Amino acid sequence: MKLYNALSHEVEEFKPINPEQVKIYTCGPTVYSFAHIGNYTAYIYWDLLVRILKANGYGVKRVMNITDVGHLTSDGDEGEDKMEKGARREGKTVWEVAQFYMDDFMKNFRELGLIEPDEVCRATDYIEAQTKMVDILDEKGYLYDTEDGLYFDTSKFPHYADFARLDLENLKAGARIEFSVEKRNVSDFAVWKWIREGEDHAMKWEYRGRMGYPGWHLECSTIIHEELGEPIDIHTGGVDHIPVHHTNEIAQSEAAFDTKMCNYWTHCNHITIEGEKISKSLGNVFYFGDLAERGFSMNDYKMWIFQGHYQANRNFSFMDLGAAHQRLLNYRNFAALRWQKDVVDFTTTRDEMMANLNNNMNSAGAFAVLDQALNLGAPDDAFLAFLDEVFGLGIAESTPDISDELKEKIAARVKAKEMKDYALADSLRDEIEREGIVILDTANGPVWQYK
Repeated sequence: MKLYNALSHEVEEFKPINPEQVKIYTCGPTVYSFAHIGNYTAYIYWDLLVRILKANGYGVKRVMNITDVGHLTSDGDEGEDKMEKGARREGKTVWEVAQFYMDDFMKNFRELGLIEPDEVCRATDYIEAQTKMVDILDEKGYLYDTEDGLYFDTSKFPHYADFARLDLENLKAGARIEFSVEKRNVSDFAVWKWIREGEDHAMKWEYRGRMGYPGWHLECSTIIHEELGEPIDIHTGGVDHIPVHHTNEIAQSEAAFDTKMCNYWTHCNHITIEGEKISKSLGNVFYFGDLAERGFSMNDYKMWIFQGHYQANRNFSFMDLGAAHQRLLNYRNFAALRWQKDVVDFTTTRDEMMANLNNNMNSAGAFAVLDQALNLGAPDDAFLAFLDEVFGLGIAESTPDISDELKEKIAARVKAKEMKDYALADSLRDEIEREGIVILDTANGPVWQYK
C-alpha cells in the first residue's frame, strides 16, 4: 500500500508502526453552522482510507476532533471566533450552537455510511490537558507572553518551515502594516489567548489567574497526545491546513514531547461548484437536502467523489452527479444478476481493484476495472461483500432477493414482451411495482431493485 506523504512530497510505501493498530487522526469540523456537501468531501475520502487499510488486514484506531471553541475566522490568530459568530447569528448560547451543529454533522456522517471514528473528541473536553501542554512549552522556553496571549516563538523551532516549505523571509517582508508589534516573528502563533479588558467572550477558562481560551492549533496536538500518543501513523486533513494549522501542530507537538509527531501526512483537495469556490454570496452552497430535492442520494454524491482522486482539483456539477447516479445504478443492476444467473469468480477483478486502491487511493482506477468486468457474468457474494466493505455504497444491499411469485411474474413479463403482448407486459410490470420492486431492462436481461 502506498500513500502520498506531505512530509516528503512523494508517494511512499506505507509502513505502519503497529499493523494491528494503525493510528489515524482526522481534523474534524468547526461546528458553528450546517456543513455543506463540500465539507463532507474530506470525510468520504478518509472513510475510504480506513476501509482500504482494513481490506489490507490492518487494525485501525482513528480519532477525530470537533472544534467547538477557539477557531478564529482566519487560520491564524485574527478575527472573530466562529462559535461566537454562530451564537450571535442565531440568538443561542455558544454551547447550544456547538451541540446542535455537532449533532447534525454526525447525523449526516452516519447517513453517509461512514465508519465512525473510535473517538470523537470535543476540544472543550480537553481544556485541562491543553493548559498542561502550554505549561510544558513554556517551561522549555518556546513561549512568550503578550497582551493578547501566549505565543509560540517559531524561531526557536529550527524546522518550522520545512513541512510546508515556507519562505519565512518573504512572509516577513509581506506582513501587513497592522502586524502586532508584540509578535516576534510573523509566523508566531497563539497557543493561549487572553481575554483583554472590555472584551466579551462566552467561552473562557481561568488559567494563571487570568481568563482566556486555547488557540485553535492546540486542541489537535493535545487530543493526539492524550488519545493516541506520538508518533501516530497518519494525519489527515485538507490542503489548506498545510501552511498554518498542520505546520503549527508539528511545531508545538514536537517541541513539547521531543518526538516525531506523525509519519504520514495525507491531504485532500477541495471541490468547486460549477467552476466557482463554494460561497453563500455566490449562491452555490448545496446541502444533502438540496441534492435529495433533485432526486439524488448521498450515495450518488459518494460515487461522484470516488470517480476522482483525493488530491485532484474537483469541479462539481449536477450533470456530473447525474452521470455518477447512472454509474451507481449500473453497479446495482450488475449486483442484481446474482439472483438470476450462475455466479462467476471475480477474484481477479478484486485483486486488480485493490492494486489501484493501494496505489495512493486510486478509486477512479478501481472503478474503471469494475466497469470492464460488468459483462463477465453474475458476481458472487464474496465480491459484492468486498465492494460494500471498501466503498460503503450499499451496492449489494440495494438488490435483495425476492419471492418466487415475483420472479415468476418477471419471467412472464419477459415472455409477454417476446410475444409483443405489451399490454400484458405493462400490467405485470405495474403489479410488480405495487410490491415495491422496480424492473430495469438491461443487456443481461431484467434486474430488479427496491423503489
